[in-house]
Amino acid sequence: MRLTVASAAVLALLSSTALADTLRMALTQAYQNNPLLNAQRAAVRVTDEGVPQALSGYRPRISLSASIAEQYLDSLTKSTATTGGTSYASTSGATAVQSYGGTVTQTLLNGFQTASRTRQAEQLVSAGRETLRLTEQTVLLAAATAYMNLIRDDAILQLQRSNVEVLQEQLRQVRDRFNVGEITRTDVAQAESRLAAGRSTMLSAESNLTTSRATYRQVIGVDPGKLAPASPVDRLSPQALPQGIAQARARHPSVTTAMFNVDAAGFQVKIAESSLYPTLNLVGSAQKNYGSASSLSTLESFSGSVAGQLTIPVYQGGAEYATIRQAKETLQQRRVDLDTARDQVQQTLVQSWGQLEAAKAQIEATQAQVSASEIALNGVREEARVGQRTTLDVLNAQQELVNARVALVTAQRDRVVASYALLAAAGRLSAQVLQLDVPIYDPAVHYHQVRDTWVGVRTPDGK
Repeated sequence: MRLTVASAAVLALLSSTALADTLRMALTQAYQNNPLLNAQRAAVRVTDEGVPQALSGYRPRISLSASIAEQYLDSLTKSTATTGGTSYASTSGATAVQSYGGTVTQTLLNGFQTASRTRQAEQLVSAGRETLRLTEQTVLLAAATAYMNLIRDDAILQLQRSNVEVLQEQLRQVRDRFNVGEITRTDVAQAESRLAAGRSTMLSAESNLTTSRATYRQVIGVDPGKLAPASPVDRLSPQALPQGIAQARARHPSVTTAMFNVDAAGFQVKIAESSLYPTLNLVGSAQKNYGSASSLSTLESFSGSVAGQLTIPVYQGGAEYATIRQAKETLQQRRVDLDTARDQVQQTLVQSWGQLEAAKAQIEATQAQVSASEIALNGVREEARVGQRTTLDVLNAQQELVNARVALVTAQRDRVVASYALLAAAGRLSAQVLQLDVPIYDPAVHYHQVRDTWVGVRTPDGK
């Protein structure tokens, strides 16, 4: 009877949803609070600034200069008259010399280096966004796992506590039978040993629950409350393995990140090759001088110029050729990385698919195991009352039932986590797909805020 009451309490714990946190709430909190995810969002914003840096190559460069100096001159000049005579003139004195000027430089031709740098920066921005999507998947999967681990460990602790209560009652009954001479001291020792083992297992379950609570706090960002049961997300996952493989190889963020890295490496080759092309700059300058560093008689002067500067590289020691070869090898490496990423996501998807199928079958098996263990325990107890079973038989049957219930709780946890893992392996685990009630972070907003910014040191959020 005591065992039946304990079983009902555990089932109530697993099925009650009143005033409980849900998995959707936990995923929403993780999406908002997880520091790893927030750090990756900041990293994407850092990458966004590479585009205006590259675009600056299209824009003029303006510089202003000013100088003030106290100049002392002492000069002796020689002059020859038309009559053949020679005369000498000595001049000395101090004067203040001021100079103010400005220079404007506009690049007209640089071997398409600016265009290539801009395209490369855009590809890196896209790669950063895909890395952010991968981080979102990692965080959401970790949040789902932490949630289900906490439910599992809480249920296991309740099972172990109930088991200890049953073993305590069993020990009391064994001692009563020993006192009236029905059984021996060996039976009492067996019951005491099994109770001690049950208490040890309960303490281990308490430790596991404490660890799961800490992990929940780390991943989701808040302390856990009472958790409601969660359901698998099979409806969002691929319905067939070949379909899932095709989706993963084409859309998984690891693959798309590698694709954008290949494009960025290709533009790096073009940037390196631009060092072999001529450059043409248009330079305009103006300078106003008050006083002169070479003449005491000059009071002020002004000069201005507009010039075209053409530079044709001929030979730069061979470094430019090594840089080009290096960029081409890097491009080849990125292409191999893309093939590796595709094979990796396919392997992960197939593995996740197998784990989900195994988890489904395991639930059916453990449910049958629990049912059979309950029947077996009741039968052994009845047989023990009439002397056909020993105390050890009863203790073993009780332990088998507890193990079966723990296996069922673990299988239910694995079933839910495996469904989220399969969704992540297909590249579809996101706040949008899960339809979480949370504002979706859009990295394109910051990108468009800074892309065409010419001046300013403040970030769009005012920092």
